[in-house]
Amino acid sequence: MKQRIFRTFVELSNSKLQSNMLKKFAQSKMSKLIIPQFAKTFQINVAEAAKPIGEYKSLHQFFIRSLAAGSRTVEAKEDVIVSPVDGKIATFGALNEQSQFMVKGQTYSLTDMLGDKGEAKRYVGGQFIIFYLSPKDYHRIHSPVAGQIKRQWRLGGRSYPVNEMGLKYGKKPLSHNYRLLTELEVEEKSLVVVKVGAMNINSIELTHDHTHLKKGEEIGYFSFGSTVILLFEPNFLTFDSIQENQNIKMGEKIARKSQA
Repeated sequence: MKQRIFRTFVELSNSKLQSNMLKKFAQSKMSKLIIPQFAKTFQINVAEAAKPIGEYKSLHQFFIRSLAAGSRTVEAKEDVIVSPVDGKIATFGALNEQSQFMVKGQTYSLTDMLGDKGEAKRYVGGQFIIFYLSPKDYHRIHSPVAGQIKRQWRLGGRSYPVNEMGLKYGKKPLSHNYRLLTELEVEEKSLVVVKVGAMNINSIELTHDHTHLKKGEEIGYFSFGSTVILLFEPNFLTFDSIQENQNIKMGEKIARKSQA
């Protein structure tokens, strides 16, 4: 029960009014009182946080915490593609000829995801991977590769839950959600990092101010909720030995660049 209540403060609810109330509380000084219990309930490793737990002035500040230097190691080999986040690998695989893929028993259109039929065609025959971040996870997003930002754009005006129940039962929870997309170019091939907003509160913040990203460099963070999707053009990668429902840390290897 306690875990369910705490989860609502970071994943929000079906009601826009209720979500705004939860957001205000999570950002208030009063919410500081529940940080220790929140950390205990979700078994968060507070030793990794950049600051002592008592220095966070609100639950929201703690939720978007940075990590202490050295808490994550980014796989250095040039041909390795790494996880952009801490979280769980929900699913991964090939993008089919119909530009659709399955997530938690639902079918999603690649065209809906990217917002453009022509752009979607470039990714048919490529690969995708979806990461789900729970309240216990570190909620900052990093670049999975070293690359040049080709463009960034926003789509969707309404968000649905990004928790596992929402992914399974929500109404097109990924394709119709508010999302912030970053397309990167790597050796003349492209990938898109899709950052999906939480229910009702579209709070995805960018933290980079330049167009070339190093592998493992921070891109931004989620204020509330979180799902990250990586879409790759054909012949971009070969997946490493990853599995569905596997827990993973930012910087760990998920794939290798294709030689073709």
